[in-house]
Amino acid sequence: MVKKEYDVVIIGSGPAGLCASIYSIRANLSTIVISGVTPGGQLMLTTDVEDYPGFPGGIQGPELMQRMIEQAKKLNVDFLDEDVTKVNLKGKIKKSYVGKQEISSKVVIIATGSSAKWLGLKSEKRLTGRGVSACAVCDGAFFKDKDVAVIGGGDTALRETLFLAKICKTVTVVHRRDELRAQKILQDRSFKTKNVKFIWNSEVEEFIGSQKLEAIKLKDVKTNKLSELKVSGAFVAIGHTPNTKFLDGSGIELHGPGYIKVHDNVKTDVEGVFAAGDVHDYRYMQAVTAAGAGCMSAMEADSYIENLKHKK
Repeated sequence: MVKKEYDVVIIGSGPAGLCASIYSIRANLSTIVISGVTPGGQLMLTTDVEDYPGFPGGIQGPELMQRMIEQAKKLNVDFLDEDVTKVNLKGKIKKSYVGKQEISSKVVIIATGSSAKWLGLKSEKRLTGRGVSACAVCDGAFFKDKDVAVIGGGDTALRETLFLAKICKTVTVVHRRDELRAQKILQDRSFKTKNVKFIWNSEVEEFIGSQKLEAIKLKDVKTNKLSELKVSGAFVAIGHTPNTKFLDGSGIELHGPGYIKVHDNVKTDVEGVFAAGDVHDYRYMQAVTAAGAGCMSAMEADSYIENLKHKK
């Protein structure tokens, strides 16, 4: 049962939020995770997680997140599967609003992560769900034995590529530069995969198709030459935007496209408010670093609340 007051409110339920909840509840702090309408974070959209310690054979993203959720619930962390619409972080008692419900707390840990970034083309929006997607795990099976493209050149793009290569006839990676930004191991695997191709120095001008995607119009950024790539599916994997819109007017300092500005690893400029994971980390963006930041946030929360007791 959700209470009206907690020591710690954690907004977000990816590795950062769940790890924070485990450390918080073990410090004997009453804790709730407001997990959003789709709990589990970005790893719910990930297949093989091979770089999380403790799983020599790898583990599926959704399974890893479910294990974390079960561990937190076993420790009696409360969960609310709704979205926070706004917060009031002024004063010693913070308030988080979920619809008409108000939840008070001494500490707020923001671990809302980030969401897939889109190209912003009209044709992209029109054909999303009709061949254009930002999630290979969600939609890849629809393109079994078909030709698809992946837009991007980072870790996300190549993970999508390698997943799709097991399902699709061919996967063409379209990248605006002449070299990839992804981890070397992902690059090596992609280059060695026979049905993976690359188009360099190119950007998407338009997604072509009336009822469904039929082709992509590409522009060579060096020559401005236009070309068409016939594909049944296109997966946009160009990065993420932090989920911080609900912080408008909260006093939390943001920078860039909306990342939370922190100091001392997880502290925001508002006392009693901490940030963990991809909501502030635009450099590493790994599940293990997010979990570590969740741990740090919970330990900082414990110290902060302990100091409040001595100030009385």
